Amino acid sequence: MSTSHFSGPVWSDNGFQSGTSASPILATAASNLNTSYASTSAATGDTRLSYQKLTFTSTGSGETARNFTVVTGVGAATGGTVNGTHSTLSINGSGTVSGAGNAIRATIGGTSTNPGGTLAAIQMDSDFATGGTWTNASFMRCTNSGTGTISYLMNIPKAMVVSGVLAASTHVIPFIAHDGTPYWLMANSAAS
Repeated sequence: MSTSHFSGPVWSDNGFQSGTSASPILATAASNLNTSYASTSAATGDTRLSYQKLTFTSTGSGETARNFTVVTGVGAATGGTVNGTHSTLSINGSGTVSGAGNAIRATIGGTSTNPGGTLAAIQMDSDFATGGTWTNASFMRCTNSGTGTISYLMNIPKAMVVSGVLAASTHVIPFIAHDGTPYWLMANSAAS
C-alpha cells in the first residue's frame, strides 16, 4: 500500500481508511499508529481535537465511534492494561478547572418529547461465551490508581435520594472489594 502525505485542510468524499480487516496495518513494536497533537490558548469557546457527527435519517443503526480491541495472545497486558477505550482528563501543574471536568461525559437528550426505545446515558453489556466462571468480572470497577484517593462512589442529584425508614431490606445488590471481599448493597422493593 502506498503512503500519502497531506498538508493544509484535507477532505475526502469517501472517508479515510487505514488498513482493512483482511490486510491490517502490522505493528511489531509498541507504537501509536494514528496520532494528533495540538495545543490551544483560546480564552473562550470549545476546542476539539476530533469532532465527528453522524446523523441517522432512516431506520439504520450504528455508532459515531466504535472502538474494538481484541486479545488473541496469551497473557496480554502483563504489567499493563488492555482497554477498548481509555479516556483521561489530567489537570497538571498550576492548572485548575473552574467549571466541570470529566474524563468521560455521556449525554442523552434531544428535542423529541417521545423518543421511544430503551434509553440510557450509559449501557454496560457483557458478552462472554457460555460455560465460564466470572467471579473476577464486574460491570463497573472503581480504582484509586494515583497516590491521591477519592472516597465517594458517586455524586447524584438530591432528588434521587428518597427518604425512608426500612425495617429490613428485601433485596441485595452484590459487589466485591479490590481485596476480594464480597459485600452487598441493601435494596428494598418499597421506599418505606
